Amino acid sequence: MTDSLIASLARPEALPLPAYNAGLSNEAVRARFGVADITRLASNENPYGASSAVRQALTSLADDVGNYPDAQCTVLRQAIAERSGIAADRLVFGNGSEDLIRILCEVFLSPGDLVVTQRPVFGLHEIYPRMMGAQVKLLDLTAELGFDIDAWCTAMAMAPKIAFLPNPSNPVGCMMDAAQFARVLEATPTSTVLVVDEAYYEYALHDENYPEVLALLAARKGPWIVLRTFSKAWGLAGLRVGYGMADSADFVNLLNKVRSPFNVNMVAQRAALAAWSDPAHMRSCVANTVALREALRQELLALAMPAGPLHGLRIAPSVANFLFLDIGRPSSPVAEALLRRGVIIKPWKEPGFEHFLRVSIGTENDNARFIHALQATMTA
Repeated sequence: MTDSLIASLARPEALPLPAYNAGLSNEAVRARFGVADITRLASNENPYGASSAVRQALTSLADDVGNYPDAQCTVLRQAIAERSGIAADRLVFGNGSEDLIRILCEVFLSPGDLVVTQRPVFGLHEIYPRMMGAQVKLLDLTAELGFDIDAWCTAMAMAPKIAFLPNPSNPVGCMMDAAQFARVLEATPTSTVLVVDEAYYEYALHDENYPEVLALLAARKGPWIVLRTFSKAWGLAGLRVGYGMADSADFVNLLNKVRSPFNVNMVAQRAALAAWSDPAHMRSCVANTVALREALRQELLALAMPAGPLHGLRIAPSVANFLFLDIGRPSSPVAEALLRRGVIIKPWKEPGFEHFLRVSIGTENDNARFIHALQATMTA
């Protein structure tokens, strides 16, 4: 089959879509650069891994893998409902929270509909709407690399069909506080499906100004859903479990009409339930990561002083488990040089942000290796 033939058969919305930048695996870096020791700082993973309870829960799964998983995630659903206070019938589960983003777009978007989100953008907040033929309005940051609340309120007055509000932002790490979120919420018409993506919720809670989004949304008359994930703080990125907390059971029932019935596999459900049963492990990992984030920030700031080797480097505000850095030069060649040193970070390739890279917070040794490799690369 020729490329021109397959292109002629595709939906016109699919042809111009960019591929999502999922980053490189350890195996790919080893094969390409011959580096044995890899430091992964590109995908915002939990460097401490999942709770030991997860390992225990998965040891006896071999006898069950011939059976289909529970399509309703019943046991996990009940556990999350009990702790969150959200009724079980208002929860929906996905193969990672990005699965839920896709489902939301498939349910609500038609060609020509308007979607609003932040720029620089988490790729799937833009790719999935464009896949459905929607128009995506990307809102710029302030000069301080934070949310532009006035721009958000103005955009909401345009009555978008969906608004993807990432709080904290990925890839930047900035957040809306309670007063800012309330302003945007008030400006959002009831006809807009408000999607609050809280993939980094557990980390953001360490900032005293982070809003209780569920409490603020409770009085909203229009539809809303809050997305969270087990991939980051809970250490289950490889198993793909995300969940949404919606305003009503009717909302969830609509999503379930499009959702693949077995989208969360048996292993993922068991692992998520085990992780959920050990919140102390998650909180310990998060506290360590937040402390190391601030230590890395301070070290980078010192190196960015006028006489320092990274003079001029800018760091965006972050309440997540990563830092977004303006290195003052194209980031792709720097990322390539870091790969040769066994350090995987993510250069940002979105127009206007080609001088930025995002580095996940690793262990103390991971972060020290990144600093050393970055200095060596930037001063070579």
